[in-house]
Amino acid sequence: MDMKNILKVSLVAVLALLVTTGTNAQSRKERKILYNSQYNYEIEPVGVGQDGTKVFKVWGYGKDVGAAVMNAKEAAVAACIFKGLPGGQGSAPTPAICSQPNAEVTNAEYFENFFKVGGKYLQYIALTNDGDPSGEDRLKIKKGYKVAIYVQVMYDQLRKQLEADGIARRLDAGF
Repeated sequence: MDMKNILKVSLVAVLALLVTTGTNAQSRKERKILYNSQYNYEIEPVGVGQDGTKVFKVWGYGKDVGAAVMNAKEAAVAACIFKGLPGGQGSAPTPAICSQPNAEVTNAEYFENFFKVGGKYLQYIALTNDGDPSGEDRLKIKKGYKVAIYVQVMYDQLRKQLEADGIARRLDAGF
């Protein structure tokens, strides 16, 4: 191999290394942002609940199983408020209670109190399978656990409370 070919091979190797390193660093950063996002709710409809309630499976993250279960309960109520619920398993899609963009930022102080540890959001969770999840509903990940729980949220009561507090628009409000 002459010097010219060695330089070409070295240049290609360095370019390949730069491209793959840059791509991995960006995707890792994006994964971290996604993991920490407050909009990262993983929800799976499981059926139709009683009137005024929504039943679904929700995933939560935490350093231990107990923390992940509490995160899942918070995510269940937050999904009803900010994101809405997907349809499936006989249930129709449900829109978010707060349809205004950036409602969580506009009413940040209200939601900080609402979602604090032991906060008011817990009163809208009617039923869960609170035991430690096992099998495919309990995954050990790099920084803790990812668990799934089945939850029933009292959707209509949650909506009425947010309307009474002036956070959500009433359904009978005009445009």
